[in-house]
Amino acid sequence: MTDHLKSAPVAYQNEPFLSSPDGRILRILAEYQEPLARFRREQIQDTVVFFGSARFQGQQDASKTLAALRQEHLASPVGKFESDLKLAQAAVEMARYYEDARRLAHMLTEWSIQIPARRRRFVVTTGGGPGIMEAANLGAHEAGGKTIGLNIQLPFEQSPNQYITPALNFQFHYFFMRKFWFAYLAKALVIFPGGFGTMDELFEILTLAQTDKLAKKILVVIYGSEYWNRILNFQAFVDSGTISPEDLNQFKIVDSPEDAFEYLRDGLTKYHLGGTPKKQGEVLPEIAKTRP
Repeated sequence: MTDHLKSAPVAYQNEPFLSSPDGRILRILAEYQEPLARFRREQIQDTVVFFGSARFQGQQDASKTLAALRQEHLASPVGKFESDLKLAQAAVEMARYYEDARRLAHMLTEWSIQIPARRRRFVVTTGGGPGIMEAANLGAHEAGGKTIGLNIQLPFEQSPNQYITPALNFQFHYFFMRKFWFAYLAKALVIFPGGFGTMDELFEILTLAQTDKLAKKILVVIYGSEYWNRILNFQAFVDSGTISPEDLNQFKIVDSPEDAFEYLRDGLTKYHLGGTPKKQGEVLPEIAKTRP
């Protein structure tokens, strides 16, 4: 008696194929289509994206770490203690940016949820991890709004922070697909102090704006002049002829959550709500539906 062959799996259920180089295009498409379906289901029209260091702590946590280190320093080698102490002191100083990001995200969310619209406007979005990302998600969560986390698989595991709206918690394999979703829905970008990744994200958006590759106005806020003036000399670009003087108008540098909020509220209203800026607490008129 002849044995019958076992049925082969259909291609979209064939795990070895989907995980192979030949299945890469399907994995890429999945990182486009699956987030798109969720954004539609959750009625997300557009976002405000926060970038910044994943290493910052809140003021209370940073102060506790410094205090604990000072108590334990007698048991540590002198050189190591001095190095650790310097980093812990820097963490306390930089903790103000965590608190400012939390405050700004709260203000933006409190304002945006009052906008009468069929879909959710200007939803606070981050890379989903700790530091400034956690601070922004926390602020939006505390204001009672939805908030998005676009996490990424890394060699060192980055777990999503607990303040992301569960239905809007994403995990990406491909950096370029994650970057696509940062930019595609964004109407504003807020850049807090950070490292290589933060600078990469800042200059990518500025380059897209400079070369007219954006079909919409994206407001760019650079937060913390004390930090960024030490890291970047924007005027040197102009003086060297590598950018035009008007390119400096693509962003605004601010130093307080209140100034950042006012600039964002007024710009988002002007460019994306089609109306006169309103004070916080006032209601905006119904807006026309637009595609993201």
